Amino acid sequence: MDAVRVALLREVLAGTEWLGATRHFAGTLRGSVVSHGGGLLLVGTPEYEPWHLAAHLVDEAAWSGTPELAPTLVRHDARPTDPAHLAVGLGRLEAARRGETLLVVAPGEPPAALLERVSDARRAGATLLSLGPEAGELPALAHEVLPVPDGSELDLDTVQHLVSAAAGENALPARRGRRRFRDRLSRLADLLTAPPPTRW
Repeated sequence: MDAVRVALLREVLAGTEWLGATRHFAGTLRGSVVSHGGGLLLVGTPEYEPWHLAAHLVDEAAWSGTPELAPTLVRHDARPTDPAHLAVGLGRLEAARRGETLLVVAPGEPPAALLERVSDARRAGATLLSLGPEAGELPALAHEVLPVPDGSELDLDTVQHLVSAAAGENALPARRGRRRFRDRLSRLADLLTAPPPTRW
């Protein structure tokens, strides 16, 4: 889905909760990886690997000048003979540590073996984000959840497009309400260090 289609989709979704929810989730994702200098791990289930989200995040990382958004796709059936960017297996989750962000994308409750690895990564200090199931063990473990329940207006693939596009935005919408001093200071630092706007 290209930028024009995402823009049209956002117009269609204006007034729904999806825009705010995907932007908030994307802001959490971006804030986590940028504040720690990267280390984004992306994993799905054996039946559902988030290839497209990985590709879109790589694109958004390049276009937005935010290399921290480029994920490492962790695969269930990775083989040493695969290309390097596709050869990272589940053992990488065991090495997850504080400062890394783990994004789990699943259409339903992941298998117990994956949940155990995800839980271990969280205990080791990784920030855990969940995109998919509304209830169950995965959302209960996660620091931030964007539920995409069965029968919702949008499917999981479409929501991933909205999240990746929002994560790459240079200025995510500010949250309403009172912000902490640290949030305001961080926003000011971002504004002061941002490159000047391009003029055509």
